[in-house]
Amino acid sequence: MYALVDCNNFYASCERVFNPKLREKPIAILSNNDGCVISMSDEAKGLQLPFGAPIFKWEAFCKAKGIEILSSNYPLYGDMSSRVMSILHQFTPDVEVYSIDEAFLGFKGFERYNLEDYGNQIRQRILKWTGIPVCVGIAPTKALSKVANKIARKFPKETKGAYVIDSEEKQIKALKWIKLEDVWGIGRALQKRLAIKNCKTAFDFTQLSDEWVRKNFSITEWKLKKDLQGIPTLKLDEIKTKRAIATTRSFEYTFSDIDNIKERISTFANSCAEKLRKQESSCHMIIVMLSSDRHKKDLEQHRASKVVKFLFPTDSSLTICKHAVEAVSSIFKEYIKYKRAGVIVTGLVPTFNHQLNIFEHENPKHKPLMTAIDGINKKYKDYKIKLGNQDLERTWKMRQERLSPRYTTSINDIIIVK
Repeated sequence: MYALVDCNNFYASCERVFNPKLREKPIAILSNNDGCVISMSDEAKGLQLPFGAPIFKWEAFCKAKGIEILSSNYPLYGDMSSRVMSILHQFTPDVEVYSIDEAFLGFKGFERYNLEDYGNQIRQRILKWTGIPVCVGIAPTKALSKVANKIARKFPKETKGAYVIDSEEKQIKALKWIKLEDVWGIGRALQKRLAIKNCKTAFDFTQLSDEWVRKNFSITEWKLKKDLQGIPTLKLDEIKTKRAIATTRSFEYTFSDIDNIKERISTFANSCAEKLRKQESSCHMIIVMLSSDRHKKDLEQHRASKVVKFLFPTDSSLTICKHAVEAVSSIFKEYIKYKRAGVIVTGLVPTFNHQLNIFEHENPKHKPLMTAIDGINKKYKDYKIKLGNQDLERTWKMRQERLSPRYTTSINDIIIVK
């Protein structure tokens, strides 16, 4: 059996843990630089605030409806997420952290357990220890546990937040209830293609023949169909090294000068290089991206990217930043107001096990230098050592005008009990 544990309105719930005045009030959480709505409480959803709404267009609506608007507090959300996930490891050793607010659990050898009671124990412990409400869906497969979780979330009074699909009758009833667009792994493109077969629910999808599904779709869709039928085909994922690493950010303000953009690109490239070294990988290629503000239709638009290939794999901040800055300089256009940039490192190979080039190789001085820099920055936390073309006084420089305190990650923001 598998369980899906999903935190309810996670970002909003994290804010409510430390600010009880927000409970039962509509809340909207904004993206980087206070751009768009990326998360909402149920109360805000009920007021028809669109997901992804640019806040500068919807601020008057939110004020009229009494919706509390907050900047994303990622240090708080990340810390609360790690607390929830550490609690889940107390219930089973098989945990796949699927996202910041979701995790799959494997219940192998739990045949004698009352899984509904076990699911409620998980809910109660997480709520008591962190203040975060969660729902638990339990079923014979990962896809069905997703369906069970949606039922637990939709009918909290009847299920008490935990629902188990443990019979064929429950399985068929659940599949007939859930719409095709709400099934995990079925996107809009797949919905359109399945409409040919008049598929409207998950049950309709499971009734298609294996031969037709394999002929018209990929092995992924066939595995999903089997999983929905109660035949486990989607296993818990093991922790793997990433195939690509990206750092992309919107700027606090629009930039039309190359110096500010070079500084930002250098910082993003350095972040990617640090992540490479952390997972002991090196890259063969980087992609540098630069784009103007697409919301400002009255301004001239420009979006460009450049790929840089290395003759040898590298994890050196010096090498990666140098080529990233050169790349962004080549795609930069004067008089354009740029709002967003990013760096992606890809073509990853293990740092200590890759094909060498007899003629080209990394400067041997870079490796001990990077090790020393990483060690110092890890010890003193706030990145004391940076490259010369980075701004020593700033990191991301995001606009966060509605930011709540970092209650659990900053000593200055810890709540004082009087």
